[in-house]
Amino acid sequence: MFCRDCGEKLTLRFLENEGLVPYCPKCEAFKFPYFPVAVSMTVVNRAENKVLLARHTDEPDYKLFAGYIKKGESAERAIPRELREETRLNAVKWRYFGSRYHDAKDVLMLNFIVTADEGEIVLNEEIEEATWFTPEEAREHIKKNSTAEYFLSGALNELGKRR
Repeated sequence: MFCRDCGEKLTLRFLENEGLVPYCPKCEAFKFPYFPVAVSMTVVNRAENKVLLARHTDEPDYKLFAGYIKKGESAERAIPRELREETRLNAVKWRYFGSRYHDAKDVLMLNFIVTADEGEIVLNEEIEEATWFTPEEAREHIKKNSTAEYFLSGALNELGKRR
């Protein structure tokens, strides 16, 4: 590991209440590990009886919509930006559902239940297909044993409690 500020090789040093933490002898500072954060979106229509799933280009499985939070951006600003970039749909409202570390991409995923208008879907180059499913169909089509399935199941259970 190397310092992201000066490039010096990091060593491990003990820090009270933290344990062993990477330390830069040149900067004379502890350098906590950095990893990206992204929003994951369980997109539903206004009636909450349909779920929008995405199939990314060159991938066989359906997943939830997701995107990285840009530097200086809040999760709440990333949600409508990402959904609009990928589908041209408007996010009407959203609420936080939960988080999970996604090992495959080394990213912390923050999941939101997002209500979107059912307008014309115009996909960008990242997405090959986007389809509205009933909740039951969405459970069948989502990539199995994935972070997307974990969030989808939890969000649908949460939505079911409100009815």
